[in-house]
Amino acid sequence: MKHTGSLLIVDDNPDILIAARLLLKQHYQSVKTTDNPFDIESIINEQRKADQPIDVILLDMNFTQDSISGKEGFYWLKKIIEQDANIVVLLMTAYGDIQLAVDAIKAGASDFIAKPWQNEQLLGAVAAAFSHAKDKQQVGKLTRQKDGLNQVLNNQPFEFLGQSAAMQQVFTTIEKAAQTDANILITGESGTGKELTAHAIHQASMRHNQTFMSLDMGAVAQNLFESELFGHKKGAFTDAKSDLIGKFELAQGGSLFLDELGNLPLEHQAKLLAALQNRKITPVGGSKAVDIDIRLICATNDNLDQAVSEGRFRQDLLYRINTVEIRLPTLRDRSEDIPILADYYLNHFAQKYKRNLTIKTHDMSLLCQYAWPGNVRELAHAIERAVILSDGDNLDVSSVIGSAGTTNHTTTNDNETYDTFDLEILEQRTVRAALTHYQGNVSHAAKALGLTRGAMYRRLEKYGL
Repeated sequence: MKHTGSLLIVDDNPDILIAARLLLKQHYQSVKTTDNPFDIESIINEQRKADQPIDVILLDMNFTQDSISGKEGFYWLKKIIEQDANIVVLLMTAYGDIQLAVDAIKAGASDFIAKPWQNEQLLGAVAAAFSHAKDKQQVGKLTRQKDGLNQVLNNQPFEFLGQSAAMQQVFTTIEKAAQTDANILITGESGTGKELTAHAIHQASMRHNQTFMSLDMGAVAQNLFESELFGHKKGAFTDAKSDLIGKFELAQGGSLFLDELGNLPLEHQAKLLAALQNRKITPVGGSKAVDIDIRLICATNDNLDQAVSEGRFRQDLLYRINTVEIRLPTLRDRSEDIPILADYYLNHFAQKYKRNLTIKTHDMSLLCQYAWPGNVRELAHAIERAVILSDGDNLDVSSVIGSAGTTNHTTTNDNETYDTFDLEILEQRTVRAALTHYQGNVSHAAKALGLTRGAMYRRLEKYGL
């Protein structure tokens, strides 16, 4: 039975190429040969595109320019390592020299073979080289996984809190749904805690000891969608300098959270649906499918039923992702949770900024009366700003919500006061006020409101701002 893997033999002697190929093709599926070392780079690229990357190169030390020093072999060894450090190189020479062997290994070769060789000696050296190549590839994969998983480790979520009846219903649904592998769709306004909900589902599930991986679909460039989700092979496109493991593979065995799913274009929806149906993905530039085992959790602040009726979202994909739907309440619909949340964020940010602060009863009342169009995310940002700006030992929330801190009054920069309970009007004026305050800087205004850039742009378009 032949071993998997690809081998390239480089030697300017045709007899050596024929002898080595006849011997090695009996044991390995792919054995390529060339008598010109200038072909090495193109062969490596061609094999990578065919999803049969070169694992081992058997490289002659001496070509016609210099027949005894081995300088050419060292030169091409360096070029190979620069092109792909995962390739294992075996050097060959007709001039057995211990010092040359030592220098070759120091330069990056895995072994040194003197010609003429004994067949068993060559087979043993090549087998060891393939084993070394497999180890290097595994280390490289683990390194890329580690880099991807740092996203999870460096962005630990806040606690998921609430004692209101609305939140107790959410907790009950999470507890029931988490025990299955059913796909879950989390809906609700921006800032209501959809990512925290996804984390809570993962922690309560049978996959809690595995990876939780998240991706904001609203922040992914359209041309990088497949690469982000499915990964890519080195050389698949101009900027693909190395292999990339996609989010599906990084989440293998665990949970994958796709936020802002309503932003996904129809053409990408079809590719996502195919991956979910087939439970397989194919990296960009690759030809081998990879089996996937993930628990999918999606979130959106869009009305996907309306999006389906408008032709913006595939109905079959909606059926696939929302086996269970969890609707998160707005903060204004669970105002009894505001004191708990405010105290939690105060303690968190007071520790972060080394402050010792308390919230006075009057200021807590202001927080409870405010409409919070940005929901819990806006509350967290407001508390953080107040911790930074407050003087003395008491948290001054008026510094961040000012006279707008009531549900039935809001004030513009022109000091015009409006009496209204219309949340859409309040939101429009709050967005306009934030834009004015930050002199049109959308990123700063979105952050102040506790919104993502995508959510902010949707509101700008909605209100014609």
